[in-house]
Amino acid sequence: MPESAPGSVSWDDSLSLPQDSITPPPPAILTRLLRKVYGNKAAVDGLNLTVPSGCFFGFLGPNGAGKTTTIKMLMGLAPPTSGTMELLGLPMPEQAETIKANIGLVPDESLLFDHLTGLEFVEFVGRMYKLEREVARTRARELMTLFELDGHPRKLISEYSKGMRKRVAMAAALIHRPKLFLLDEPFEGVDAVGARLMKDILLDQVRRGATIFLTSHVLEVVERLCTRVAIISSGSLVMEADMAELRGASETLEDAFVRVVGAERTSESLDWL
Repeated sequence: MPESAPGSVSWDDSLSLPQDSITPPPPAILTRLLRKVYGNKAAVDGLNLTVPSGCFFGFLGPNGAGKTTTIKMLMGLAPPTSGTMELLGLPMPEQAETIKANIGLVPDESLLFDHLTGLEFVEFVGRMYKLEREVARTRARELMTLFELDGHPRKLISEYSKGMRKRVAMAAALIHRPKLFLLDEPFEGVDAVGARLMKDILLDQVRRGATIFLTSHVLEVVERLCTRVAIISSGSLVMEADMAELRGASETLEDAFVRVVGAERTSESLDWL
């Protein structure tokens, strides 16, 4: 991309929310007593979460803990049973249209259009965010090059590998320069080269003032990237801390995760194994 460092985007006509230059920005995400019930089971149960603006935030938990449900509520895809949410200082769902215009989403299940090429899909997303046609087209081409997806321009998304699908989903999430990224397992199925590229791009976005809200089962990745983490188990928040606090306690993120979700087990073995 012209005049850009590797792993960066340099567009300067991004969407923005009005902010007082003196008053510190509100939290990027603020939830209070957030609850989502399916049948008789609470997938998320009284979640109080504060994600500072400009933070690389890791949202962790075992399978079925409520991470994806939380992201669906934050995006307005699943209405909460009770509780409140604010994103970028605005109430959700009351200000859903403004909030969504400033969010980039990489879902756990890639909701892509299989019968479009990657370039067509990214350009389409840009147009959905009301970018001018030529701006959307130019940015889409630049992003396809940045994510090294421009080698087969006629290939349909249905022919993409899982890693390629994650890359094109990330490209689509970037095209409108959002203030907040909601990323659900963005590195799943991505090879080492692609993952490094995606990490560099995300870190560059944080340096530019964006907020990253990331779920991942790869704790080493979270430990390297995130400045703050929260751990959810059975729908409830069980820990929230700065990564520096964990390191100061001489505890790895894996140690903290195993301790707080109650997954410690005595060493066992099978005689036949």
